[in-house]
Amino acid sequence: MSDDPLDHVPSGPVPTSQGGRRLLDLIRVQARLRAPDGCPWDREQTHASLARHLLEETHELLEAIDAGDDDAMRDELGDLLLQVTFHAQMAADDGRWDVDDVAEGLVRKLIHRHPHVFGQVDVADADEVLVNWEKLKAVETGGRKGVDEDIPASLPSLARAAKVQRRAAGWGFEWRSVDSALGALREEVDELAAATSPENAEEEIGDVLFAAVAVARKHGVDAESALRRTIRGFAARYERFVELAAERGLDVETAPEDELRALFREAR
Repeated sequence: MSDDPLDHVPSGPVPTSQGGRRLLDLIRVQARLRAPDGCPWDREQTHASLARHLLEETHELLEAIDAGDDDAMRDELGDLLLQVTFHAQMAADDGRWDVDDVAEGLVRKLIHRHPHVFGQVDVADADEVLVNWEKLKAVETGGRKGVDEDIPASLPSLARAAKVQRRAAGWGFEWRSVDSALGALREEVDELAAATSPENAEEEIGDVLFAAVAVARKHGVDAESALRRTIRGFAARYERFVELAAERGLDVETAPEDELRALFREAR
């Protein structure tokens, strides 16, 4: 039997209402926009000029997901998909590669990194899937790299921490339970409480945040998403707190701390 991952692509109808036809329509429209008699703006774009749009669309999709707005999610996914086809069409125009090459590479990657689905590997849970993913990725790229190598420095710090931890877990360095991760977090909080200088406090705060990410991972929670949710909740609660303070004639800047905390609890 061939070792080509593409031999494992499932056969049969495509499980969508349109059978994937609208994706082909998108590719045709994108090619038309970039044609010699197409849109002047589309024809002027480069990979670099589109980079900011890719970042903007990603953040808009995240907002839709966080808000649980199904219609917005569909629209923002479309905008993000546009970025994929746009970059692929520019490469095709230059004769480098096209959207089929992008899709083929992705299919090969997905099949290779899911041996528990397309092969004979057994996994206990989703966490083990992620650990195996990092191991297989290392094999694909020629062996184990530095634990933070090739992880974009621009990635938000909590997300970067989670990725570094997943990579380390792929090589066996992992808390075996939630309790173990929580114990490490408590130790870091105690060390922060004993900090004796701003420099020492900065170091310990970093350790606390890193340990908190590990706890989140053991709970199957994305720390970056959790923090975004907390920020939104705090903002809404703070506005209610300000309203209550105004209603009661309370001066937030001079009121005793215990009164402020009591009012903030009430503003839940």
